[in-house]
Amino acid sequence: MANNELIQQVREKANKWLNSDIDTESKEQIKHLLEKDPDELIESFYKDLEFGTGGLRGIMGVGTNRMNVYTVGMATQGLSNYLKQQFTDKTQIKVAIAHDSRNNSHLFAEKTASVFSANGIKVYLFESLRPTPELSFAVRHLGCQS
Repeated sequence: MANNELIQQVREKANKWLNSDIDTESKEQIKHLLEKDPDELIESFYKDLEFGTGGLRGIMGVGTNRMNVYTVGMATQGLSNYLKQQFTDKTQIKVAIAHDSRNNSHLFAEKTASVFSANGIKVYLFESLRPTPELSFAVRHLGCQS
């Protein structure tokens, strides 16, 4: 892809976010990137953050290639769609959610819980830090699908 094509594609993506219902602080950050920091604009919007074997990982900030409540929400909506397709035989799909000590982990856990709840999925959300093995136990113990 030619550099001009990439810049145009990234600007379109950024403007789509800018004209959406995101928070004011995020809009200000996008305006700054559009006006003054084209390199960071490209890094923030050139692709969508991918869910890997370690989960959703990335640099925090505004954009589709950054960790923020919007990318977490989009990934959670995707998982919600998948769970609803895979577990049509269940009267109630259930998930367990925990968080660790990383920056914004609690905020991201709450966002995840709200998206699942909006999709009619029962959520068990730990209220404080939990180790991964405790979450794994909770998923099995509570009969969760995720």
